Amino acid sequence: MSTATTDRALTPTPGATGEAVFTGIGVAAPNGLSTPAWWKAVLRGESGIRPLSRFDAGRYPAPLAGEVPGFVDADHIPGRLLPQTDRMTRLSLAAAHEALEDSGADLEQMDEYTAGVITASSAGGFEFGQRELEALWSKGGQYVSAYQSFAWFYAVNTGQISIRHQLRGPSGVLLTEQAGGLDALAQARRQLRRGGHLMVTGAVDSALCPWGWAAHLAGGRLSTRDDPHRAYLPFSPDADGEVVGEGGALLVLEDAASAHARGARAYGSLAGYAATFDPAPGSGAGTRLGAAAELALADAGVDPDEIDVVFADGAGRRDADRAEAQAIATLFGPHGVPVTVPKTMTGRLSAGGASLDVAAALLSLRDQVVPPTVNVTTPADDCPIDLVVGRPRPRPLRTALVLARGRGGFNAAAVLRAAP
Repeated sequence: MSTATTDRALTPTPGATGEAVFTGIGVAAPNGLSTPAWWKAVLRGESGIRPLSRFDAGRYPAPLAGEVPGFVDADHIPGRLLPQTDRMTRLSLAAAHEALEDSGADLEQMDEYTAGVITASSAGGFEFGQRELEALWSKGGQYVSAYQSFAWFYAVNTGQISIRHQLRGPSGVLLTEQAGGLDALAQARRQLRRGGHLMVTGAVDSALCPWGWAAHLAGGRLSTRDDPHRAYLPFSPDADGEVVGEGGALLVLEDAASAHARGARAYGSLAGYAATFDPAPGSGAGTRLGAAAELALADAGVDPDEIDVVFADGAGRRDADRAEAQAIATLFGPHGVPVTVPKTMTGRLSAGGASLDVAAALLSLRDQVVPPTVNVTTPADDCPIDLVVGRPRPRPLRTALVLARGRGGFNAAAVLRAAP
């Protein structure tokens, strides 16, 4: 795991409880740009997976992706930032702006050193880097943008968000691929416990360009099916790989005492978190995703029978799905808790995937409904889970578990509790 952080010494807030609550959500997803548009699409079961349009994918074996629709860069990003930002940074800036607006926080009235940004990334600004490499190869070094020095960098989203909103408190970035969307939240919670008041956290990712696509294909995990309804089928007996997407969610996480003092509305709290690492390949030992879930429940002080829904990682590969299903069944019992994979409507969003699942979990707790897993009718016999398929399932919800796995053996789990 790689991290980069900068912070000034903080003084714990008088009366702070250590509880961290979510007060703002910003979303850029393949099935909806903005939180309301995306959530309505999720509950309708609308998928954003379709044939790639950002470049000609006809020469590649995997033709499908989840692309954020209707995002006009100039409508969301100041003109001076357009020459120096990658697609993922522009999406991140839009999501961060929405999250802060949604939180209702008045940043001008807040000590700027108690508000910070911690995001996750998987690869940095791939598309920007490709464009500048093309300029280098075809024209020469004098045509390479000076902004290449940072636009590709995995910490650039944190930097640009903090600059735009003058958030000079603790900042950082984590690189644990799909697990990063949860790991960033935990790091943000840690900074709140040290005395911070507000953190923008989560992840938005994008690498839908030929250079990025070559990297995705090299990983060997992509489905090569060309039917958007049959390409990404987690826990299905027909699963044969994943579909990659772009986007994610950024969230405003606040110290509960500070949020209460300003009368903020809270979606829920980050009650528990844990991370584990898988044994080395070839060791014969299995995944430690289940251990991460157990540790997260212990951190939250809840028992398995108090979890009302699980937002699964949903790899879309038979071996990985089987291992996750067995971990869930071991902890909760076979078919013991509703399980859902709303990312079947977006594809796997690298670092952005888990934070978008957190957004879905928070809105599920608010609306008392479990969103569906689309395109899967029945889980495989060796996946003994109660998979919510076809349509949303209304039910009383107080506590949710979100699971995530990143390439390289990273596991993360987060427990979310509904607002009172």
